[in-house]
Amino acid sequence: MAMAQKSWKIDKNGTSFEHYDKAVCAEWQYLMDDLDIRLLARLRSDAREPVAKLAAALSVSRATVRSRIDKLVDCNVIQGFTITTRSNEAAHLVRAIVMIEIEGQGTDRVIRRLAGFPALRHLYTTNGRFDVVAEIETPNLEAFDDVLRHIRQVDGIRTTETSILLSARKGGF
Repeated sequence: MAMAQKSWKIDKNGTSFEHYDKAVCAEWQYLMDDLDIRLLARLRSDAREPVAKLAAALSVSRATVRSRIDKLVDCNVIQGFTITTRSNEAAHLVRAIVMIEIEGQGTDRVIRRLAGFPALRHLYTTNGRFDVVAEIETPNLEAFDDVLRHIRQVDGIRTTETSILLSARKGGF
């Protein structure tokens, strides 16, 4: 693996920071080593784990962990950090998966329209009978019914199949 070339950039506040070259990042994403994979696994489990604790668990220095995290962020392997709420905090939410079959070649147009629905947490293209899978989250069944009705009214959607998510067994939400 080629050593990532760093350059200095200046953010909007005038602060300079190191940044990895995009061409090297593109190559590097496919050459992650065991340390990167183990680091990502730990961060998926607890993104707030302190660098010192990560370093001890991975048997490397804090500087190595910080450098690897910076590279993972710069190269868009890590695209963001999020929170997971306790299950009782999210228990009142209605969550569902909606599988969507689209007429003809209108997938991009339908996805653009669906992306504007605030209740849609994620949209995925897929293969098989359905073209798109949407993850919905609403505060109650009435709102869920309203969102589902609006989805079904989008021009270009042939049919939908919906499954309400009853309980999380892994990944908790």
